[in-house]
Amino acid sequence: EGVFLLCNILDLLIYSLKNEISGWKAWEVSWLFAACAIIAGLSIYWGDTLLGILSATTGVASVVCTGKGKLSAFTFGLVNSVLYAIISYNSRLYGETMLNAIYYVPMQFIGFYTWSRHMNEETNEVEKKHMHWKGRGLLLVSVAVSTWLYGLVLKQIGDAMPFVDAFTTASSVIALIISVKMFAEQWYIWVAVDVFTVYMWWCDFQNGNSNVATLLMWCVYLLNAILMLIKWEKDSRTGEKER
Repeated sequence: EGVFLLCNILDLLIYSLKNEISGWKAWEVSWLFAACAIIAGLSIYWGDTLLGILSATTGVASVVCTGKGKLSAFTFGLVNSVLYAIISYNSRLYGETMLNAIYYVPMQFIGFYTWSRHMNEETNEVEKKHMHWKGRGLLLVSVAVSTWLYGLVLKQIGDAMPFVDAFTTASSVIALIISVKMFAEQWYIWVAVDVFTVYMWWCDFQNGNSNVATLLMWCVYLLNAILMLIKWEKDSRTGEKER
């Protein structure tokens, strides 16, 4: 039954992907498939689990499609959130577990609904915009305060890396809200989150755990966040001039 379910999930993801990549530039399609192929290939070579491989590849597909402003990002994101929560729980990273199971899963549905109402008919991508400076200041304060408070909680329940885990968790919560609201500033937060999360999973790997696919997934997330930061900054400026 488990294999049958995974096959159905893969069929759904492949169908969504085929519809979404029409009209993409050659380098964007190449980047998507290369990233997924590299992670899957290396993960298989290093003996990672099927759960880890599927989580990593759907996660990469989700962030690339988010960067493109495509609705399929939320299909891939839903699968990734469920699988990643299971992996994080097994590694005692409870902040990551709660983030994905309690927050990311329902936000995939909210994000899909919100973006579907703000799609550009010409590009078939979501509209992109900037925050005001007041909003940016409030954003930084929110990240700092929530990281400190949540870090204290995670420390009490025995989290392996409480304040690093708290920063990635709190920042991800805030960044996803900004993503749903279609602000380009989300990518600055994602870059910071990815740097710290790569460090967190590298330490987990050094401690003997075999979550290679998850570590590689976050390395690709970081590179993708840098590329998409550039794209969203460009697209949002173009959109603001047109408006």
